[in-house]
Amino acid sequence: MSSRNGSTLKLVLGRVPPGFYVDMPWLNQHGVSRQLAHKYAESGWLERVVTGLYRRPTPPSAQPPARDWVLPLLSAQRIMGYEIHVGGTTSLASGGYVHYLPLGRPAAYLYSNKPPSWLKRLPLQTELRLRKRRLFTDPNFGLENTEMSTGSRNDDAPLPWEWPLVASSPERAILEAIDELPQTESFQLLDELFGSLVNLRPHVTTELLTTCTSVQVKRLFLVFADRHEHAWRKYLDLSAVDLGSGDRAFYPGGKLHPQYRITVPADLLPRSKGEGQGHAG
Repeated sequence: MSSRNGSTLKLVLGRVPPGFYVDMPWLNQHGVSRQLAHKYAESGWLERVVTGLYRRPTPPSAQPPARDWVLPLLSAQRIMGYEIHVGGTTSLASGGYVHYLPLGRPAAYLYSNKPPSWLKRLPLQTELRLRKRRLFTDPNFGLENTEMSTGSRNDDAPLPWEWPLVASSPERAILEAIDELPQTESFQLLDELFGSLVNLRPHVTTELLTTCTSVQVKRLFLVFADRHEHAWRKYLDLSAVDLGSGDRAFYPGGKLHPQYRITVPADLLPRSKGEGQGHAG
């Protein structure tokens, strides 16, 4: 190997921790051609994962992460600089708000307007549900660094697998989760989640409601918020929140909420039933 290639390899290995991924756009930016990446793979410095994506090998004693999507996402965020975050019920689950796991194949909600092309081609046990970052006019408000343990700590071979992921705060994540109703999330799960959301920050929630682009998400959020009557509810300032006008026939066969004028399952109506209930036309 030439001295130039050797220095390039040293640069790559210095920036890519063991177990982490890099794609060809990143390698090209750091002086590694496709041919050179192939040579690195032949020599065992890198491992080819799928077309255009490589991983730095891990020590034999290292345990693989419990959740197979965490390291690829950490790599995309922390190494390659993609704007992508964990959100919805995935972020809420990492914060301990989801108390049971649904049956079937596990899923992870990831949000990006330009996700890495290789994400969907990864051989993962987890279903990656990719969403656009269009629910808020400010795509970055309500994001934070979240500790999301990979379950792979190893004292003999310490690896930076515990780096925090960029993820939605609970205030943002619950709105993202509501946006999945009723196709990929259930009203029952959202109702149970709201029961756990006792510590939402009113100023963050107000800002997110103000910048949320979906009228139905905002109305449904307030349906749940009024139903659970957490202490933070009375501190929300809705003066700048646009709730639109007219009735919304959102849930087929549902009942029209008397205040927020959107159809929901009957058991989500106010406990003291008032006038104006019925089917939306």
